[in-house]
Amino acid sequence: MRVARYALRRGSGGSGQHRGGDGLIREFEFLRPAQVTLLTERRKHRPWGLNGGAAGMSGCNSLNDQVLQGKIAITVEPGDRLTIESAGGGGYGH
Repeated sequence: MRVARYALRRGSGGSGQHRGGDGLIREFEFLRPAQVTLLTERRKHRPWGLNGGAAGMSGCNSLNDQVLQGKIAITVEPGDRLTIESAGGGGYGH
């Protein structure tokens, strides 16, 4: 597999007096057939903020632009692209 992209997910942290941390974007291109298991969290429920801070963005997994579940086992083929966008942290304070 090849790492096609590794970047901050700008703006994914929740707002607040102290903004939540941004998540990551990781995109992988597969060069050979493979089995992949994803065990990811915060895909349906956003990370909460505290003391008036806003929730962070939820995460998202996709294979060739098709959204995947947070916990899944899949078979990939050469040329497939898996994108994992991790959740941003919740903000703190008003």
